[in-house]
Amino acid sequence: MSDPEIIPLSERDSTAENQQQQQQQPDSRDEDAALNAEVSAGLLAESSAVILVLGFLFLMWIVVLISAQQLTISSPGHFNAVRARKHLEQITSVGPRTVGSPENEITTVNYLLDQIEQIRNESKTGPHSITVDVQRPTGCFRISIYTSCYDHLTNIAVKLEQQTGAQHFMLANCHFDSVANSPGASDDAVSCSVMLEVLHSLSNLSTPLKHGVIFLFNGAEETILQASHAFITQHPWAKQVRAFVNLEAAGVGGKELVFQTGPGNPWLVQAYARAAIHPFATVVGQEIFQSRLIPSVTDFRIFRDFGNIPGIDLAFIENGFLYHTKYDTPDRIHIDSIQRAGDNILSVLKHLMMSDELANSTEYRHGNMVFFDMLGLTMVVYTVHVGTIINYTVAIAAVIYLVGKCMLTSCVGCVSVRHVLCAAGRYMRDLVCAVLLLVLSWFFSVRTVLFVAWLVTLMGRSMFWYTHFYAGICLYGSAAIGITLLIHTLAKISCCRSVRRVDLADIFFDVSLLFWSCVLFFFTHRGWCSAYVPMIMVVFPLICKLLLTKLFRDRGASLLYSILYLTGLAVPYVYIMYFIRMIFEVFTPIQGRSTEEFSPDVIMASLVTGATIILSSYFIHFIYLSRSTKWILAVLGSVFMIMFVLVSCGVFFPYSGDLSSPRPKRVFVQHITRRFHTLDGSLQSSDSGLCISDLDYTGMQHITPHIPQINDSIYTYCQDYLPYYGFPRKSWYLPAPEVSPKAPLEFKLLSRQEIRQGIIKMSFEVKGPSHMFLELSTRAGASLISWSFGDGMLLYGRNNFIFYSHGLDAPTWNFWLMFRSSLDEDMISLAITAHYFSGSDGHSEPLDSLLKRFPDWAFPSSWISTYHLYRY
Repeated sequence: MSDPEIIPLSERDSTAENQQQQQQQPDSRDEDAALNAEVSAGLLAESSAVILVLGFLFLMWIVVLISAQQLTISSPGHFNAVRARKHLEQITSVGPRTVGSPENEITTVNYLLDQIEQIRNESKTGPHSITVDVQRPTGCFRISIYTSCYDHLTNIAVKLEQQTGAQHFMLANCHFDSVANSPGASDDAVSCSVMLEVLHSLSNLSTPLKHGVIFLFNGAEETILQASHAFITQHPWAKQVRAFVNLEAAGVGGKELVFQTGPGNPWLVQAYARAAIHPFATVVGQEIFQSRLIPSVTDFRIFRDFGNIPGIDLAFIENGFLYHTKYDTPDRIHIDSIQRAGDNILSVLKHLMMSDELANSTEYRHGNMVFFDMLGLTMVVYTVHVGTIINYTVAIAAVIYLVGKCMLTSCVGCVSVRHVLCAAGRYMRDLVCAVLLLVLSWFFSVRTVLFVAWLVTLMGRSMFWYTHFYAGICLYGSAAIGITLLIHTLAKISCCRSVRRVDLADIFFDVSLLFWSCVLFFFTHRGWCSAYVPMIMVVFPLICKLLLTKLFRDRGASLLYSILYLTGLAVPYVYIMYFIRMIFEVFTPIQGRSTEEFSPDVIMASLVTGATIILSSYFIHFIYLSRSTKWILAVLGSVFMIMFVLVSCGVFFPYSGDLSSPRPKRVFVQHITRRFHTLDGSLQSSDSGLCISDLDYTGMQHITPHIPQINDSIYTYCQDYLPYYGFPRKSWYLPAPEVSPKAPLEFKLLSRQEIRQGIIKMSFEVKGPSHMFLELSTRAGASLISWSFGDGMLLYGRNNFIFYSHGLDAPTWNFWLMFRSSLDEDMISLAITAHYFSGSDGHSEPLDSLLKRFPDWAFPSSWISTYHLYRY
């Protein structure tokens, strides 16, 4: 018998440990398998998640498109759109109607007066009377940095009231003039056509109206809102106006949007909400427009600032690519557009003219309203005070939910206060980490997309989305979504062993809710009426989540839960997509007429990324409920790479001359002769040329292949010596023969006298075309102290800008300037530019020859100018 083997203690311990590890290895594998099974439990297949989310978004988008294209659902039949369309065709048949042209001052005026007279004859036996007054005003006013002066403009004012008269009046305003080279169908002939037919309908009512209405057909809006100023400050009827409705356009056809109201006077919005048959309005548009993000003003500003009366501002916004171009023609305005505008204006005016508020408008002056339409079906209107209460209530409810969630999470499975506090701390830690991760994903998404936009601009492919909108969405959208998804996928992989996926998904829903609650708090605290948007994005998801909490806890991301969850998001998402579509519809065309030297691709990329962040906020929940996202990332990466290559190769050309859907490049071309005069008035030097100014970021890079003479070798800045309404334009100056208008500018110094020591007064006389621009610059040692345009409009600085326009048969323009100067001469420089927009003086052979060489996708707006620089 052999003796037993003696094993040292250290070896025995090591052996025991190895045996224990071997025994534990199967247990570890079992635990991994159990963990993987637990992770996969209650999750969605990748294909299911994609189908659900894309199907939901597609369905919401279809609803939005149907709403946008459904101009009228039903019409009461009181407004005759066919007759209004005949007015539109007749007004635009004369072509462009610039101020001072026979087309504007004679032909259009005579047509309007003839139609008004016919309406008056038809309604003679009715309970209403019609009075017509043609105003030929003269005046000056300051707007922005300009002094705007006018003489002998044309306003047609029509007063409709009951036979016994009225004390209080509504004002309905449109303008029948247009910019040069555009027939101006949508801006603003269609509004005047609608007003004619509204006048016809109201005058033939059998029931007398309680209050009256004044229809103002103003003939000078495009000349810096001059005609509306003339009416509201000079016409005797203006004193009886209590409120107004202004009809405008920033696009061609479609729906007319109420984009600003007030100031104050909430009863006006309430009247629109009650009376409008096809409502389309949002207070967000008001806040955007009044923040001056949109480079435009309307007569609303004049009535508000100079008349101190409240009103409603409406504008057609669809297809802004054609705004102020030759494509703004009657055939592009659908008759349903005219019908809906007429139904709305007629109904709102009738309501206001029978209301008690119009007679006592000062009693209802204070307060603002939150207002918006729901897909054009109905209006939601409530006071800002009520909105503040609703917003804070919703935000506090969201905070209570999150606090309750924290407490509930901490109480589950905890047997002591210490355990409760630890669990609550873990939830707060997870929530903070999730917030940081979400912000990080958005940060990298924005940085990446802006980098892509910078590359696109650097390659010279800017504005490729101007005609191919969905190409821009695919490029910038795929990058924004892809980066966000990639970061959350990496986070999901790193966290899957410590936290259940369903718990992660739940936390990220809470983060999205917290984000929108913070936005809601901020907007409400700032007093922004647009706070209703984040309110909608909080209240509906919160209610949905509360109702589905038990189902989610029991079954995870089941198909039933996913469908019900998306159903709960339907209302906020259909509205937010409706709103996003409107934002793109307004801001995309603006990039084609923006003179800012800032890449429009950065703006477009920012808008797309912002829309992506907003839409993805409650879909982050699904990233963590999906078993995988690798195929989604692969598809997004492929879409991005394909689009980037196509954009880099120049496949997507920015502009289009397709007559069915044109996207023109806007160009200003003026044939100009410049003359520089010495101190004694003799000619010092002169030159002539074709000044080509573009209105968007791409410059002449696409024009040069068609017209090689227009290249960067003749690039210059025209704003130093070629002012056009005071806006600087990057320009190309091509030498050309001298212009010889039949009615050349005549500029005379009538007198120069020293009033007292150091005070000098100069009087001038000017005779020229209907549009003139005067830039006055003083030298060091001299200062302008008074002038004939009104001391209240004097800008005490080195430069003053005066715009002057006149109608037909206007007298010569006389004005005087008074200076304080220590100089005997060379005190001031006067640069005067005369613009010839109409008639034979608006054309020249070199100009017409150049215009023929532009490609069909370009819209060159052209005219003749003369420039004189005098020194005194």
